[in-house]
Order: sequence, then structure tokens, then C-alpha cells
Amino acid sequence: MKVEQIYTGCLAQGAYYIESKGEAAIIDPLREVKPYLEKAEKDNATIKYVLETHFHADFVSGHVDLAKASGATIVFGPNAKTTYDAYIAKDGEELKVGDISIKVLHTPGHTMESTTYLLIDENGKDYALFSGDTLFIGDVGRPDLAAKSDLTQDQLAGHLYDSLRNKIMTLADDVIVYPAHGAGSACGKNMSKETSDTLGNQKETNYALRADMTKEEFIKEVTDGLTPPPSYFPLNVQMNKEGYDNIESVLEQGLQALSPDAFEAAANETGALVLDTRSPETFATGFIPNAINIGIDGSFAPWVGTLIPDIKQQILLVTDEGREEEVVTRLARVGYDYTIGYLKGGMDAWKQADKEADAINSISAETFAQRFEQNNSIKVVDVRKPGEFQAEHVETAQSAPLDYLNEHLAELPKEDTMYLHCAGGYRSMIAASILKVRGFENVVNVAGGFKAIAETSVPKTAFVCPSTLK
Repeated sequence: MKVEQIYTGCLAQGAYYIESKGEAAIIDPLREVKPYLEKAEKDNATIKYVLETHFHADFVSGHVDLAKASGATIVFGPNAKTTYDAYIAKDGEELKVGDISIKVLHTPGHTMESTTYLLIDENGKDYALFSGDTLFIGDVGRPDLAAKSDLTQDQLAGHLYDSLRNKIMTLADDVIVYPAHGAGSACGKNMSKETSDTLGNQKETNYALRADMTKEEFIKEVTDGLTPPPSYFPLNVQMNKEGYDNIESVLEQGLQALSPDAFEAAANETGALVLDTRSPETFATGFIPNAINIGIDGSFAPWVGTLIPDIKQQILLVTDEGREEEVVTRLARVGYDYTIGYLKGGMDAWKQADKEADAINSISAETFAQRFEQNNSIKVVDVRKPGEFQAEHVETAQSAPLDYLNEHLAELPKEDTMYLHCAGGYRSMIAASILKVRGFENVVNVAGGFKAIAETSVPKTAFVCPSTLK
């Protein structure tokens, strides 16, 4: 028996490869299916099942393409309804994979079709639980993402409480928990950086598994502090229910190399969004006017999904040379399938063609401190999350979380110079690029963010600023 976790950090997502006696099962695969096919081929195994724990909201699963490529059966738990062929398993049903069994445990709550899969080894012993978004390490799935559900989040949380107590906490303490997500995912509130644990340790350390917790207490704690989910979540759910274009066709369309003239013409003719995925530091020094910067080396896909509300928006790319396919693939993972090309030769080619370019003034924290000392009424805008802002912030700063920036542009000072910062510089450059597109010309980025500002003499406070926007 082989059990392998395939963890993708940028999505904080865990897929799983299970093999026994020449048969394999894949749980919650990513959209690019080649790695799973290659693993099975290396083991001389046939992929028998593609197991889905639920209709994912934060990424497009590879179940449809993987089933087509391998001949495997797609399996969902009870309540799932799809427009493609899938086997809807019964609660308690066991699926054979070689010498092992995978038991279907229907665990509604995160969504009503949410299902966990219990791996029973060759000796009949419960070995591991693939818990999907029902149980994370240190947390449980948020109960407010069920698309078009007629249940309230409190009712879903009540179902989750019952699922955890009746289906999961009754299992042996030495069962290994393998969740679908870790720290950084928007599918929970406060997940651990660990990507697996024993169930026994989770019973001791996970707040949601306290033995003395009442259902009312559980509902209150699980639903407290939930922020609105990214707008692309329901669209990913729809794609996972109804199917999607083959990723090879998405790549073929997106990997069209365009000369500067062709790129400019495509932008003008289609109204495509120009997405620049280079680092914030590089972007600041020169970029195509009206381009949005979301660096590929940060939390790329979640920020794309949060800040580009139209999943069918056509996109033109500016990337670091050689990373074009990576960018198109990572966009497709969250359902952004309408990339129509990239700038061949990048910004070097753009500049050599004598095309217009823009730039953002980016200053050090030390320079910011000097300007603040000279004039402490300068406009400081903090684009970190509310919790970060409340913990400590520049004394006069206005809070404008990047997540909600588009909703609050009218509250920002358009004529004044704005000094933007986040925690380290990634989010503030995204914000600066968005503000530039919206006509805010006087934006200055503070490189290094609050981490660097904290080392200066700029006065800071931990009180909540009355100007907090969200």
C-alpha cells in the first residue's frame, strides 16, 4: 500500500494518491492531471477511482479530465448531483482498491454533499481519514460556502457538529487525518501549517473537537468572524459540478506569444485585462499602462480570484521569461480560462519597441519615516487585513484592506499623495496598480511594508482606527 500527499502550497491544497496491488485512487486532484497519470504509470497501476470530497469552491478539480484520460470512475458522496457521469456512493459503502478498502463517510456541514474517505488497510485496520474540508488540522470547514443551499450557515454548522461527533470523533486516535487544505486557504478560518496529524492529537488540540462542547457553542465559535468568501467561489463550484474545458485547450489559447504590436492591438480590440505577474519590485520600475500586478511568487491564485470578479474576463499576460505556462496553469486552477496570449520578450521587448510605460514610486521605510517626521499629516493607507491592522498600525493610517479595495475607492483621497503599505510589499503593489488603473496618480509604495516600518521611529498604535473600512 502506498499513500502519498501531493501538496500545492500556492493553493494550500492537498491531493492524494493511493495505490495497492496495481490499482490506484486519486482524491481531490488538481486540474493538471499529468502528474497523477505519471505516478500510476510508474507503479504499473490502473487508476480505478477519482474520489471527490465535495464540490470545491476554491479551485477547479481535475476529476473530469482525469477520468477521461484514465478510464477511472468519478465518485462523490450522497447528495451530489453532476451533469457528467459520476458514481454517487452511499454512506458506509466500501470501495475496493487492490488489497485495501476505502469507506465512504457522509459528513455534511461544510456542504451537504461533503464526504470523508476512511482508508482501511490490508489487515482491516482503520489507517487514515481523507477529511476534505470537513476537518482541517486545527480547524474545521466554514459552513457558509454551500452554493444555492436552502440552509443557513447556522444550520450547516449544526450538521457539521453532528458529522464530526458521530462519524469522525468515534474513530481510533491513531487514525491519520489528511485534510484537503492547510494554512492560507479561505475554506477555514485558522488552519495549522501542518498538513496531517493523528485524530487523537486533533481531539486534544482542535477547538472544534472539544469533548464538552455543546452544539450551540460549536455553531457560535465556528461561525464567528467569518469574512465574505472570494467572489469566484460559486463559479468554481459550478465548474466542478458541470465540467469544464480541457486544460490542454486552455493552455493552447493562453500560450500565444504576441509581439508588442500584436499585444497592444489585442488589448485595444478585446478590452482584455493586462495582468503582470512579475515581482512587485520589478513591476514598480516599469509596466504597461493599466496593467494590474499580482506576483506569481505570492498568493497568486487567491488574489486573482478575489480581485478579478469576472471569471470569464479575457486576460493578457506579462510574465518573467519562461514562466508563461506556469501562470496560465495557475490561472486555470481557479477557473480563469480566458487567457488569450502573453507578451513575447516581456517588458524588455515592450521598451525596445518604444511603447509607453508607467512606473510606481516605491520608497524605503526609512525614507517614509523621514517624510512622516517632516509632515505627520501625510496620507497613509494600510491595505492589510483588519486583524493585522488592529494588532498594530501607523498611528494616522487609514485601513483599506486589499480584499475590499474596489468597493471603497470613493473613500480614498484621489488628489492627495497616498503612501501605501501592507505587511511586506506584495499586497501594497497590487493595490497601487489597481489604484493607478482607477485614476489615482499620486500613489507611493512603501517597500518592505509594515515589517520594515516597525523598525523605524514612525509612531504606531494598536488601537482600532475609526476610519477602518471593513
